[in-house]
Amino acid sequence: MAEVCLKLFFSYSHKDESLRDELAKHLAPLKWQGVSSWHDRKIIPGQDWDREINDNLNTSDIILLLISSNFIASDYCWGVEVKTAIKRHHEGKACVIPVILRSVDWTSAPFAKLQALPKNALPVKSWN
Repeated sequence: MAEVCLKLFFSYSHKDESLRDELAKHLAPLKWQGVSSWHDRKIIPGQDWDREINDNLNTSDIILLLISSNFIASDYCWGVEVKTAIKRHHEGKACVIPVILRSVDWTSAPFAKLQALPKNALPVKSWN
């Protein structure tokens, strides 16, 4: 396996966990290219979850925002993770990529000016 040189952070709502899992499978080949990934389900029992999330969020090179109405409605995703991610993006410390999972109005979000995936911001759940 390649030496880890980039770290990817999944910011998502737990209600979208199955979509996060599916995306992680598609991104699995990146680990052979030195990209590690992290999400909050990797927190070990007994660890301080807030500290673990913040430590990983603040040390990741790539932050994927998995966008859905669940994500937009989450106080933690919105108030902590998006806020930190956008700050780090503007400081040039991380690359933030919105990934549109489900249809939702995100045009006024702090990440609205960032190029989103998939192509044309077509929600993943709208694919045939």
